[in-house]
Amino acid sequence: MLVTEAFERNFTEHGEVGAAFAAYHHGRLVVDLWGGVTDPATGAPWRADTLQLIFSGAKGLTTACVLLLAERGQLDLDAPAARYWPEFAAAGKGAITVAGILSHQARLPGVREPVPDLLDHRAVAALLAAQAPLDDPRAGFVYHALTWGWLVDELIRRVDGRTAGALFADEFAGPLGLDVYLGLPDEHHHRASTMLAGPGLLLDPEPTGTDPLRVLTHNPLVVTGSPAVWNSPRFRRAGLAAVGAFATARSMARFYACLAAGGELDGVRVLAPSTVDRGRRLLRRGTSPVWGTPMAFGAGFELNTPLEILGPPPDAFGHAGAGGSRHGAWPSLGVAFSYAMNEARAASPDPRPRALLEALHAAVTYAEGRG
Repeated sequence: MLVTEAFERNFTEHGEVGAAFAAYHHGRLVVDLWGGVTDPATGAPWRADTLQLIFSGAKGLTTACVLLLAERGQLDLDAPAARYWPEFAAAGKGAITVAGILSHQARLPGVREPVPDLLDHRAVAALLAAQAPLDDPRAGFVYHALTWGWLVDELIRRVDGRTAGALFADEFAGPLGLDVYLGLPDEHHHRASTMLAGPGLLLDPEPTGTDPLRVLTHNPLVVTGSPAVWNSPRFRRAGLAAVGAFATARSMARFYACLAAGGELDGVRVLAPSTVDRGRRLLRRGTSPVWGTPMAFGAGFELNTPLEILGPPPDAFGHAGAGGSRHGAWPSLGVAFSYAMNEARAASPDPRPRALLEALHAAVTYAEGRG
């Protein structure tokens, strides 16, 4: 009852609007909770098949796509990205590797030139290919909130021909039976909750101050009126590889249950164990020069830090999403989880996912006699 009680308290004590939480333990679904409303304006209840925008939870899905291409020998993580995307070598970027991009070390955290249309992948990718990396000494480890997706998706397109969304649908969502989409088909839009900007979420159209690093890393989706962007049909269809995934918590937990088990679940193998290990091998650990918080990344996956954003276990990996969602695995405990909600908040730490992950950890360690 620990997890169920924590989920209920999020509504009674933390003002949760609508949410779902799911967890697997050794390949078996052991937690499957949902509640609240999908839209306060209509009062429509959250349902078992409600789809939720999970923002940077998308990065874990896109990472799996890159790892699959590496496993098949189509792409070398240690090779220069320009091997696969020749235009990327412009302006001194010839030595930047695929792994460097995946671990947020490309020094391209924002787009310098005006971006007429953030949902036009080809146009933004071309701007980034022509752009020089930042020479600011702090820029070697800046989280690439949006540009990561355009960079990685373009590499996938150059190597495979498919978009990240199409590759994920064919190679992961289909075989594993996942209700997860990087590019939401129109026929599923009615199942998507309404995304809300909650208390404390910064929606200023421009960052404060004159620090060029902060200006360049300003997230252009987090602006006044952003919920109108997030909930628009065009954004839902776009499938931004960094921030555009829609999913049920149940399916995200199933995806990570597969990875926690070494890339195989219910007799379906999507990745080799060594490939999963390669994805979560530490490539960069440090402190964000923008936020002043610890960060750690493998080849795309977010790794745990003292903040325990992905729960208490040191071997936790996966990816958090802006506003509070959490998706990942604890391999040492055979656990995978996903928390998805429709009110994005700026709180750090956010008490909602923290309470759920602490309760899940306590329940699992007790069940295994470790607590």
